[in-house]
Amino acid sequence: MTHNLIVGIDAGTSVVKAVAFSLDGKQVAVASVRNTYSAGLDSSATQSLSQTWEDCVAALKALGEKVEDFHRRVIALAVTGQGDGTWLIDDAGLPVCDAWLWLDGRSSPTVDILNAQASERQRFEKTGTGLNTCQQGVQLAHMASHYPHLLEKAKTAFHCKDWLYFNLTTVRATDPSEASFTFGNFRTRQYDDQVIDSLGLIDYRNLLPEIIDGCETTHPLSKEAADLTGLKAGIPVSLAYVDMVMTALGAGVHTGQDNVACSVIGSTGVHMRSVSSDDVYLNEQSTGYVIALPIPGRVTQVQTNMASALNLDWLLNVASDLLKDFGCESSPHQLVNKVEDWLQQVDEGQLLYHPYISDAGERGPFVNGRARAGFTGLTYHHRFPDLVRAVVEGLGMAMRDCYEAMGGTTQELRLSGGAVRSTTLRKILSASVGADVRVSGREEAGAAGAAMMAAVAIGQYQTMDDCIAEWVTPLLGQVEKTDRALCDRYDVLFNAFYQQRLTLPDTWLAMEQLREQPAKHFQVDPSDKS
Repeated sequence: MTHNLIVGIDAGTSVVKAVAFSLDGKQVAVASVRNTYSAGLDSSATQSLSQTWEDCVAALKALGEKVEDFHRRVIALAVTGQGDGTWLIDDAGLPVCDAWLWLDGRSSPTVDILNAQASERQRFEKTGTGLNTCQQGVQLAHMASHYPHLLEKAKTAFHCKDWLYFNLTTVRATDPSEASFTFGNFRTRQYDDQVIDSLGLIDYRNLLPEIIDGCETTHPLSKEAADLTGLKAGIPVSLAYVDMVMTALGAGVHTGQDNVACSVIGSTGVHMRSVSSDDVYLNEQSTGYVIALPIPGRVTQVQTNMASALNLDWLLNVASDLLKDFGCESSPHQLVNKVEDWLQQVDEGQLLYHPYISDAGERGPFVNGRARAGFTGLTYHHRFPDLVRAVVEGLGMAMRDCYEAMGGTTQELRLSGGAVRSTTLRKILSASVGADVRVSGREEAGAAGAAMMAAVAIGQYQTMDDCIAEWVTPLLGQVEKTDRALCDRYDVLFNAFYQQRLTLPDTWLAMEQLREQPAKHFQVDPSDKS
């Protein structure tokens, strides 16, 4: 009971988590609250700002009920959250409208317009980040053209974590990671007027908040927020970096070794390498992200699949729905427990699967809102386990596609996410990228990454590397060696996967046009025997 605690908040798209850690990085307790967003037929995806703050408060209060003497023991707080998106507030600090999430696809036409500009490559080389519909810069540009009344009302453009930080401290700020990959230069970690101008947003530059580094600067928890959450007013609050890089930090993307990568296999797939800012590989396709780490001179190169384990969820839902039609109730949990058996029942590399199951298409390592999933190579003898294996191999091929776009594969891959509990799934991913695998034992990596920043900010550790040595490295599992024979087979599979992927855009376009055309119904003349 004498040990002090740091609380990390991780506000995801569907769940807000509050996690208590001891000062040496042990997870003490976790509480979560599900939140919701609305998806429209116009490709919109929006979330209430006020409800998100209420969910954050509820998560902190629920954590307080689990931790004895919560009010006295918590000495610092840090907040991270879902990346990209646009959270607008007015001069009084009130929401202008519901937040446009990273899932919002309304700005797709604006992506095409901006990508066609002569200045686009210059913008990419400064930010290290390709344009897609997820990003605040693109969304603000789209708003300026189609919803100017929103920007006329707005005083500040936040991201999710920035909005929560404002409610916790009353300070309008953002962090170096989102600021630089959206509006700035990853080398300086500051805004860049040429980048802002290339987005057509120079007249709206005043919407961008001050940049602060949560390892160096904190602000006190306000009395109002303290009263709501059960925490002590005045404790330091750290604005962490975007959740993507906080999760990577907590899961082991940077532990001092070179040529190490980290993939988070969640609903989406996030694939990252820690490199010096001088060694960033900027691909010819101008895709991916370069996101600063809270370590001087270090950044993560990132490629993200719009859908990763979501593909497996889809296939299991198909099975579940079919079983229900025959009166056989089978929960998703029961089906997930069968995945390992199904993977072991069939041979490798028998089918191709392109895992673009998201309605929003794909954003890494290529950007195409029309991208759709599909199987190739099916024959009469294939059964459900073959489909399961193909889907998981498709995730491995898409992962390799991402790492190839970042300059090649890696020697060791650190894995995080619920799906990597499967031994065979890890073996497939390992062989797909030709790297040995280690699994992080950190349960709540995003919240841990945020809390680590607070730990450095309050002086518990002199540097982030010191914090990593105690919070991260001891939780990495044993090295699982890659299967070289399987690597050879997957080299062949990947070549087929990649070559077909290059030809699919024409098919996706044709299918979109067909879906958009009204169905034609023809009356058949019974006397017509032709």
